[in-house]
Amino acid sequence: MSAPSRAFAFLVNPAAGGGTAGGVVVPLARRLREAGADVEVTYTTSAEGTPALVAAAVRDGRVVVSVGGDGMLSSVAGAVADIDGVLAVVPAGRGNDFARMLRAPDDLEAQVALLLHGEPRPVDLLDVRLPGRPVQVVAGSVYAGVDARAAAIVDASHWLPARLQYPVAAVRALATYRPAAVSVDVDGTRTTHTAATVVVANSGYYGKGMHIAPSADVSDGELDVVVIEAASRSGLIRSLPTVYDGSHVHRPEVTVARGRSVSVRGVAAGGGDVPVGADGEALGSLPRGRQSLEVEVRPGAVQVLG
Repeated sequence: MSAPSRAFAFLVNPAAGGGTAGGVVVPLARRLREAGADVEVTYTTSAEGTPALVAAAVRDGRVVVSVGGDGMLSSVAGAVADIDGVLAVVPAGRGNDFARMLRAPDDLEAQVALLLHGEPRPVDLLDVRLPGRPVQVVAGSVYAGVDARAAAIVDASHWLPARLQYPVAAVRALATYRPAAVSVDVDGTRTTHTAATVVVANSGYYGKGMHIAPSADVSDGELDVVVIEAASRSGLIRSLPTVYDGSHVHRPEVTVARGRSVSVRGVAAGGGDVPVGADGEALGSLPRGRQSLEVEVRPGAVQVLG
């Protein structure tokens, strides 16, 4: 597609990044229009309304541009994938971890160049199933345990500067976590663990730059499963910096597996629930007994400008 004929539908979460998304999209839309592109901008916080907005945009031949964080991106990506549209990503949230994995630029001129001249490439997504709930599409990762607790703390930490929200939440979550007895099945191979967390990753990053799954590739048709065994609270807090550079995977308490289909079930110490999250959004708790959290990869599910 040549630049003048390319049309865009920006779907913007106005609450993303503490309300800074509007400041990202306004100059970008202006520069694209100056270059001859057709740009529509819609502000929305409704995941339920996303499929209709995406359908209208794709029907009009527009590239759908997600402007927000990882949660916004997941809801938009699933809707775009379902109708064979083309997606572009403009990071404007607190974490922006999937955008980091895609190497999506945050510089205005680089964003303009990518949108006008980038070519679509296939990117994997995840189908996530919890008992009694519809299938949810996730772009980055699904996690159960202390990291889901940390994500909930981030949601309640708007009073902190953005650069401190994730590190403070991680330390607070580790200081109060309870280990979980979990069963993890990867392509039919089952293991059991007393774990601090289980992460099923498409993207290598989560938690605003933590390199939780350094071998992950969003175009390889596989999931990376990272299990961090329970340890002392002080030991986990001391090892936290290694998650940022990915060296934690070499620690003896970390297990990494790869596959296309993953099932997880478990219960926290004392019989409590194990919280589950995905791309910064709470999903509920791990099932117990015979039911499981089910995650499957959707290889090449969505075309993304890159």
